[in-house]
Amino acid sequence: MNYKYDDKGMMKNFIDGDKINYLIKNSNEPDLKELTDILEKSFSVCDALNIEEVARLMAVKSRDKWELVFSYAEKIKKKVYDNRIVVFAPLYASNICVNNCLYCGFRSQNKEAVRRTLSMEEIKKEAEVLAGEIGHKRLIFVVGEHPRTGAEYIAGALRTIYSVKVERKNRINNIRRVNINAAPMSVGDLKIIKEAGIGTYQVFQETYDKNLYLKLHPQNTPKSDFEYRLYSHHRAFEAGIDDVAIGALFGLGDWRFEVLGLVCHAKELEKVFGVGPHTVSFPRLEKASNSAYDGVKISDEDFKKIVALLRVSIPYSGLIVTCREKPETIRSVIPFCTQRDASTKIGIGAYSERYSEQALKKQQFELGDTRSLEEIIGELADMGYITSFCTAGYRCARTGDHIMKMLKSGRESKFCKLNAVLTFKEWIEDFANSDIKKKCEKLIMKEIKEILSEDRRFSIDMKKMFFSYYQKIAEGERDLCF
Repeated sequence: MNYKYDDKGMMKNFIDGDKINYLIKNSNEPDLKELTDILEKSFSVCDALNIEEVARLMAVKSRDKWELVFSYAEKIKKKVYDNRIVVFAPLYASNICVNNCLYCGFRSQNKEAVRRTLSMEEIKKEAEVLAGEIGHKRLIFVVGEHPRTGAEYIAGALRTIYSVKVERKNRINNIRRVNINAAPMSVGDLKIIKEAGIGTYQVFQETYDKNLYLKLHPQNTPKSDFEYRLYSHHRAFEAGIDDVAIGALFGLGDWRFEVLGLVCHAKELEKVFGVGPHTVSFPRLEKASNSAYDGVKISDEDFKKIVALLRVSIPYSGLIVTCREKPETIRSVIPFCTQRDASTKIGIGAYSERYSEQALKKQQFELGDTRSLEEIIGELADMGYITSFCTAGYRCARTGDHIMKMLKSGRESKFCKLNAVLTFKEWIEDFANSDIKKKCEKLIMKEIKEILSEDRRFSIDMKKMFFSYYQKIAEGERDLCF
C-alpha cells in the first residue's frame, strides 16, 4: 500500500535555512518591554513562539535580561508540569548500524566497536534488572539502523519488555511504558510497532542545517536522506502514533540554528496535525569511540540558554536532559526540564551483565552522570522536586490533541502532581533504603499539603480518590493513577 509521507514527492524541506541564517545575523536585542511581552505571550498562551520572536530572544546580551528569561522558563515549566521530574532509563539493545555518521560510536567504519545485538531473552534480563532491582517504570529502547533491528525486532522487544513481571517485597514490579529511539521507518513498519505498544516515537534530526547534515552523513547510507528523516514524525502520525519526540544534537554546528530548527519542526507538526512534539531533547555532542568529527564546543553558559530558550519557545513540550551532562550542569537546567534519565548504562547488555562499558567499547558515547537512581532521587528531593514514575496519561488516552489541549491550558499539571505522588510512594515502599526514605516522605507530605490547600485545582472528589489510592498503595496495591 502506498502512503502519503512515504512518497518522496510529498517530502519538501520545511526548514528555511536562508531565513534562519538571516534571523541569526540580523535580529537585534529586544528592549525590556518587548522581551517581557514575548515571555508573557509564552506563559499565557502556551503555544510555540514564531521563529522571529525566538531569534529576538537569542539576541539578548544583558545578564539581567537572561535572568528574566530563566525566571520565565521556570514559571512556564511549573505551570504546565508542576514541580515533578519524570525519570526513565535507556535500554540499548544493539550497536550494529549501516550508517557512517562521522560523530557516532556506532558508525559502520568504527572498527574499534564490539558489535552486538541482544536476543529477546537478553532483553528480558535487562528489563528484569531495571524493573526489579532499580525500580524503573519507563524505558527508552534504543537501536542502531540495520535490517536485523527493524520493526519486527523492535515489536518483539516491546512485547518482551511488557511481559516482564518481577516480584519484590511480595509486590509485582514491571515496565509500564517503552518509548522508542530508532531509525526513520515507513508507515507500514510504524504500524507494526504501534500494534506492539510503542510509547513515544523519538527521532532526532541531529542537525537542521541541511548542508552540514549532508557533510556528516555520507552518501549511499540510509541516513544521508535529509528529508526522509525530517518526515519521520509525519509518517508516525499517519500510522496512528500520535505521541512523538524531536531533538537535535547540539555541538554539530551553530546552536542557534538548531534552536530555530526545532521551533520550525514543532510549528510544522502543529500546522499539519494540530499536535506538537510531546518532548524535545537537546543532547550535547560527547566524545565517542573513534569519532571522525569533533564538533563545535558549547559552553555550559550557552547550554543553559539553549534549554531555557526551548522551554519558552515550545512551552507545552516536555524537555529531556540526559546523563550525557555532568551533575552540576543538570542541576543548572533542571528547573526548566520535565524528564531525565537515571542509573543510566548505555553499553549493550550492561544492566544485567554489569561489565565495564568503556573497556568493552559497546557504548555510543561517554556519560557525564553515572549516579544511581537513588542518588538522583535524593538530590531532586533536596532541590524540592518530586520524582515521578507516572505513565498514566498515555494509558488514559491523554495523548495527541487531547494532551496538547490540557498542557496548553495548564490542566495537565494537576494530574502530574497527583500521579507523581502516587508513583513516588510506590517507589519509596518498594525500593528506598531507610536513609533516603525519611527525606522522600518529608517531600511527599509537602506535596500532599499543597494538594489539600488548592481547592481550585483539586475538587473534593478528586482529593477523596487521591487519598483512597494513596492508602491502597501503602497497603500494597500498585499502578493506581488518575
